[in-house]
Amino acid sequence: MPNAKVLSEKQAIVAELTEKIKTASSGVLVDYKGITVAEDTALRAECRKNELDYAVVKNTLARFAVNNCGLEEIDPVLNGTTSMALSHGDPIAPMRVINKFAKQFNGVKFTIKAGFMDGKVLSLDEIMALAELPSKEVLQAQVLGTMLAPITSLAIVLKAIAEEKGGFVEAEAPAAE
Repeated sequence: MPNAKVLSEKQAIVAELTEKIKTASSGVLVDYKGITVAEDTALRAECRKNELDYAVVKNTLARFAVNNCGLEEIDPVLNGTTSMALSHGDPIAPMRVINKFAKQFNGVKFTIKAGFMDGKVLSLDEIMALAELPSKEVLQAQVLGTMLAPITSLAIVLKAIAEEKGGFVEAEAPAAE
C-alpha cells in the first residue's frame, strides 16, 4: 500500500484531471507509441495554437477521472500509452488536430483510442466525422459568403446594365459663386 503522501498526490492529480474533463467541451484519448520528440513537439505546438490541453496521462489515474465524470465506456481503451487532448472552447478542435496527426502517421504510431463531447462518449466514426468539419471561423465565413452572394450578384448585374447604357450619370455639383 502506498504511503499517505504518495496517495494524497495521486488523489490530487485525479481530482485535477476530473475537473479538467468535467469542464472540457470535448476531448480525445490517443495511443502515441513510437512518435519522435520532434513529432511530439510539433503536436504540442499545434495543440497550443488551437488552445488545447494536451498531456500524457497514467491509465490508472485517467480511469479514476473518467469514471468520476460518468464516462465509464472509455475504460476498455485505457491501456498502453495514453495521452489526452482537451478543449475548453472549440469542441471540434481536439478531433481535428489529433486526426490530422493520426493521418500524418498513417495510424501506425499515433492512433485515436476514444473521444467524448459534452459528457457523451463518441464512437470512432463520430470522431472521424467531426474531425472533417471545418473550423468555426471557416464555417462563419461560408455563411457570410452565402448571405452576401445575392447582394454581390445584384451589384454585378446593375453595373453591367449601367455600362451597357453608356456608363453612370454623375450629378454635377452646382458651381460656387
